[in-house]
Amino acid sequence: MSKERNNETVSQTGKETKATERARRDARLKAALKTNMARRKAQARGRKATTAAQGKKE
Repeated sequence: MSKERNNETVSQTGKETKATERARRDARLKAALKTNMARRKAQARGRKATTAAQGKKE
């Protein structure tokens, strides 16, 4: 048997089910990917601004 606690399924022994573990992992990876993409976009914008400024000087 399992109990519902904060929208998470927990068995009577207190361990998370495989589905819950997988959902947590997916959420963690999704957040990491989003952060990584934001950082990469910021880096690309910085490189673009630097090359545009150098182009104007020449």
